[in-house]
Amino acid sequence: MKILSSQQQREADQYTILHEPILSVDLMERAAERCVDWITSKYNQQTYFQLFCGTGNNGGDGLALARLLTQRNYRVTCYIIRFSENSSKDFDINMERLQENAVQYIEITNEAEINTISLTEGVIIDCLLGTGITRPSSGILKSLIAKINTVPLEKIAIDVPSGLYCEQPNAETDSIVNATHTLTFQAPKLNFFFPENAQHVGQVEVLDIGLDQQFIQTLDSPWQTIERADILNFLKTRTKFSHKGSFGHATLIAGSTGKIGAAILAGRACLRSGIGLLSYVTSKNGNEILQTAVPEAMTIILSASDNIGGEIPQLPKSTIGIGPGIGTSKATQQFVEKQLQLSKQPIVIDADALNIIALNPNFKKNIPKNSILTPHSKEFERLVGAFENSHERLQKQLTFSNEFQCFVLVKGAHTCITSPSGDVYFNTTGNPGMATGGSGDVLTGIITSLLAQSYSPKEATLLGVYIHGLAGDLAATATGTTSMIASDIVDFLAKAFESLRS
Repeated sequence: MKILSSQQQREADQYTILHEPILSVDLMERAAERCVDWITSKYNQQTYFQLFCGTGNNGGDGLALARLLTQRNYRVTCYIIRFSENSSKDFDINMERLQENAVQYIEITNEAEINTISLTEGVIIDCLLGTGITRPSSGILKSLIAKINTVPLEKIAIDVPSGLYCEQPNAETDSIVNATHTLTFQAPKLNFFFPENAQHVGQVEVLDIGLDQQFIQTLDSPWQTIERADILNFLKTRTKFSHKGSFGHATLIAGSTGKIGAAILAGRACLRSGIGLLSYVTSKNGNEILQTAVPEAMTIILSASDNIGGEIPQLPKSTIGIGPGIGTSKATQQFVEKQLQLSKQPIVIDADALNIIALNPNFKKNIPKNSILTPHSKEFERLVGAFENSHERLQKQLTFSNEFQCFVLVKGAHTCITSPSGDVYFNTTGNPGMATGGSGDVLTGIITSLLAQSYSPKEATLLGVYIHGLAGDLAATATGTTSMIASDIVDFLAKAFESLRS
């Protein structure tokens, strides 16, 4: 799904209005109806709603909502916040409709009147400001948002939480509604995917309001979400006469004293993701552990007993994943440098291999083209330097992908992937239970396996991130999010793949 800028969203609105054709106020009515459908599916008729409406089109959405909820026999109080003398045309039309239907409303014209608003029960619906804001809230709006945020009631933001920009970073001092749910129209907004905005957007629901899809496809957006339909476009199936050689050979360079568990998790995930053959390159004292814990894998033993180091052995023709649990000793740093220099095909680079590159910036130039780097936010910061917010991080990520012609995925609630060509993808699977040690090692194993099975680097990255999150979601249904461990993600990979194919 494309992530549209606020300007592109307005263009899609206007194109639909002109070519469906439909009046703008009727498109607003359609959006309000979609919101009401969602709201009434979640809340029973005993729920009390307090709507806060500005005087622009977002306020017009709110007036339509107040009327439609009243018609469905919900108890509603509508507050109209007159923070401006101006109002939009569609707001005025919906104001007339509100009056015609005798819906209760209260006009607030100054900050003193905010004190008369009682927020002790029900659900708050935020329709104060939409996607077109260009400056922080002040005056009556700032005071009202502060009051809304102090009460422990559920809050539904319509299209975007009031005060939140769509594409630009907000200052920490900006007044922004902290919504429990955000009902957004047609496409999510870029700022919904950044961790500093999580308290504002809550749970996001994208409502299809019937904007012209053919026109949306013509819009050029570098930002997309990864959806199931995207994955199904390239997911491979096995044929009757396939054999283990049909599904590639992966080599994981992983494990050192005290960190063999990382190698085990990566290897098990690699196998569960369909690899035909798996080899380990590991330290001498890891051999017996790996042969016992992952009997399906072969091992190539290095001369060093406790870490990855020494001369690089003759490796089978295979796809390499390097980093889980290898440590950052001097010998390991030299080993990683040699491996980067020798590798001619894309490899997967994670964990300590990333930390070693960060310690030796000159290693970056040897990263094989189209390789896949899988840092978490702190590992990425070590690679590129500090950043103040997610917007700056994303720009550094794009620059890194372009300069070194590699895929970079920064792990998180919405894992962000950048490609060498400048595309940005946000993942839509996963849950907080996956914030546990070893989860990243599992992801490395999955992506290495897919890359070895002749998925392109882009496909391996997108499918790997998506299936990793999906397995986590399935695991959460069994374990909950508090008790989940990385092994649970591995255990549910089979069901995750099968759920995609079914």
